[in-house]
Amino acid sequence: MTSRLASIAICCLLAAAGPASGQSVSDVLTFLLTNQSVATGSVERDRSAAQATSDTIARALRANLATLPVPASPGAFALRLNPRLGTVERVTQTFGPSFVDRAQTTGSGQAAFSLTFQHLRFQSLDGTSLRDGSFVTTANKFVDESSPFDVDRLVLNMDASVVTLAGTVGITDELEIAVAAPIVSLHVDGSRVNTYRGRTFTQADARAQSVGLADVTVRSKYRLAGDGGSGVAAALDLRLPTGREQDLLGAGAPALKLSGIGSIERGAVSAHGNAGVSVGGLARELSYDGALAVAASPRVTVVGELLGRWINTPGDIVPVAGAHPTIAGVQTLRLVPGTDSLRTMVLVPGFRWNLTDTWVMAGSVTVPLTHAGLTAAFAPFVGFDYVIQR
Repeated sequence: MTSRLASIAICCLLAAAGPASGQSVSDVLTFLLTNQSVATGSVERDRSAAQATSDTIARALRANLATLPVPASPGAFALRLNPRLGTVERVTQTFGPSFVDRAQTTGSGQAAFSLTFQHLRFQSLDGTSLRDGSFVTTANKFVDESSPFDVDRLVLNMDASVVTLAGTVGITDELEIAVAAPIVSLHVDGSRVNTYRGRTFTQADARAQSVGLADVTVRSKYRLAGDGGSGVAAALDLRLPTGREQDLLGAGAPALKLSGIGSIERGAVSAHGNAGVSVGGLARELSYDGALAVAASPRVTVVGELLGRWINTPGDIVPVAGAHPTIAGVQTLRLVPGTDSLRTMVLVPGFRWNLTDTWVMAGSVTVPLTHAGLTAAFAPFVGFDYVIQR
């Protein structure tokens, strides 16, 4: 056993890499994961598995950023002209949800704008922490021992701040057009650490910062039927590939989403449901969202939202163990992409507060209900809506 340990030690303990700088986010992830230090006896196989893991993490990150749910069309006020009185009046008692769209439109000749901020501090991938050094990428262990003697672990700190500027214009009482432009600041800081028989060595250290425009969304919504706060509508979203794909700010291809929207309002309570299908972009996607809004007072609405998504792309990473190809009695663990599609569900409790006649402030927090893909323990959201009355 001593000779076997010595042969492995000679291969791996002297390997070290310097810091990476001035690279894209994709380059940094690839560097951290493909800079292999654990000697597994199959260089090509190791690099292939590490590259596949890097690609999966990058896809998971793009699934959270490039396909980030766009805030609902600006316009907390749904306004209509009362022909009998000649005045513009609100048609709903609630100010609506922040992410789930409602069937009501802004109203003919009305324009609204919004500025929102959301911060995501990614903490885990498929339920395994990325920040505390427990994420094992490669390991060797003897079959007669319970713990690995040679382990590579990844520490990855990823934070994203998203500022979205959006505007909507009511073409008619039934039709509105909206545009949402998100600007993302993404910071990635990571290291790869090898532990051999209790001795720890830093194998790689890299960081990257990217700031830029993500994928812009152009939305049209048409109210098919309804009166007051209740109704049915259809929406068509076009995501433009304006974000830099190498920095994980964009999907790299346009996407089209068709949604059905339903709203029911009974006094101070309203319920809203959305169902949509997307093609193009990162992958095919299904979304299913629901929201309940309660007017706690004429100026305050309390909102609860549930956002579900299914993305037809592998979003999980699974460990695979196999016999070491050159050293008898040693088992090697590698990470490879799984085959499961990415399914996520988040809860968004929040409020909307009418500050003045034309300003509404929104506040909420996004809480994941699943462990699939990259997740943040919670993501605060703050927004302001402003409506231009005719």
